[in-house]
Amino acid sequence: MNINTIHVCGNLTRDPELKALASGGSVASFGIATNRAVKKPDGSKGEDTEFHHIVVFGKLAETCAQYLRKGGIAYVQGRVQTRSWDSPDKGKQYRAEIVAEKVKFGPRPGSLNGPVKDVAPDSDTDQRPPSERGSGEATASAAPIPYPEEDINPDDIPF
Repeated sequence: MNINTIHVCGNLTRDPELKALASGGSVASFGIATNRAVKKPDGSKGEDTEFHHIVVFGKLAETCAQYLRKGGIAYVQGRVQTRSWDSPDKGKQYRAEIVAEKVKFGPRPGSLNGPVKDVAPDSDTDQRPPSERGSGEATASAAPIPYPEEDINPDDIPF
């Protein structure tokens, strides 16, 4: 039995870059940094940071490019894939990437509280009626998600 599944949750290191494929599909790429607490040899506490390259395809790529921004939090579920290419000045190069199959958006950068948005590849994130959706082309300048601006009193939570 073989399993190739990875889950990472961290901060975006750059805005997603959306490109069109020759086949007509979309691909977006961005980076995520994850941190973990470590104990140094001298007994002090520190942090270890890992950087991950994320690749997303199709409608999910368009959605990520539209709503994710540098500094924001994202939870990515996918698989690891190693890509190689020949560079004229460096020779053969390799990169391990995470091909995202599911992405959950965290609160927007700069907001104290905000809902987590779950976006699966087959979910329909466009809430407009079909007659207003147009040709299906996504643009990075589309209107942002209308997050509610309500204050939650911790005393109102029943648990």
